[in-house]
Amino acid sequence: MSATGREPTPATSPGDLAGSLREATFVRLVSDATGEALAATGLLARALEDTPFQASVVRPFEDPDRTTETDITVAIGRTQPTADVTLTDRAAATAFETARELGTANPALALAGTIAAGNVDGTVAEAAEQAGFDRRPGVAVPTADLADGLAHSTLFVAPFSGDADTARATLAEIDISPDGPSSADGYRRLASLVALTVTDDAPPRAADAVQRALHPTTGGPFETVGGYADVLDAVAREQPGTAVALALGHEAVREDALAAWRTHAARAHEAVTAATTGRYDGLFVARGDAMPTGTVARLFADYRAPEPVTLVVTDDRAAARATDGQDVAETMHAAAETVGGDAVGTGDRACARFDVSTADFIEAFREAV
Repeated sequence: MSATGREPTPATSPGDLAGSLREATFVRLVSDATGEALAATGLLARALEDTPFQASVVRPFEDPDRTTETDITVAIGRTQPTADVTLTDRAAATAFETARELGTANPALALAGTIAAGNVDGTVAEAAEQAGFDRRPGVAVPTADLADGLAHSTLFVAPFSGDADTARATLAEIDISPDGPSSADGYRRLASLVALTVTDDAPPRAADAVQRALHPTTGGPFETVGGYADVLDAVAREQPGTAVALALGHEAVREDALAAWRTHAARAHEAVTAATTGRYDGLFVARGDAMPTGTVARLFADYRAPEPVTLVVTDDRAAARATDGQDVAETMHAAAETVGGDAVGTGDRACARFDVSTADFIEAFREAV
């Protein structure tokens, strides 16, 4: 049974985890509120077949503990003192390999999870190809309405982001219907348009970041697997209950998930447009009102920030991303400790909450960088 106060164990191998899950009579899966962690949760849950389980998505600073007693608790994308197993690095890929050991693995969900993580896993990509998931020219969106997909994508930032009417007008300029191109050449023109617009006046890293939105894999519950990844990441942050149902494969929540994705994208792109920004030595800061700080930090870091560390701050929340390998989580913890706040995160991404002025928190972070 899971016991309060247990130290988190390191990530285990897929074979060992599969063996533990096989022997369990009740499993608890605790997912971080990210697309990769959600996909990994869905992969493990689907592979359990007749084994009872409890799955939940827990946002940062929410209490993940439940009173239900389990044989094994798996924390995914997050650390948790009461977890028996922790999956952080390569969470979706490890979950996929574990699910294959158990006999049931969904390659579309696994590939979506690695796309959401920003680093497509070769083993997963190969499995998806072998399962018949093909790639084509174009852009990864979840919807048949291309203008809707382009406007609400959080895989990139473009002049039409957050505005379906502008996206529709942009498509008309290159003679492409919102229903999609009628030829491979049309898909290639669309990909070129997106690649050029998102990298114009952007930092060099934008050219790499946009690649996960181009030459998409088709199949799965949405128009493309990359679009699936985008929806998973948004719904995990906006509607945890819907997120779990989507990861488990319940078709009934598809429209609710798309609605959450549109809401999340609109909020994120509005924040990118409206933010007050500042540049320091090695640090780019964006300030604004209530926003999905994690997504906004990623968008700024990939497509707007001229510095390797990005900090996005609201009145009481912050998120940071690093693009040069820095351990920004350590920096965030130090800043939060300085002002009496809390921080969570690992490696190149972290978030914090605080009860001081925005200026005081920014200064604490600057001193910690």
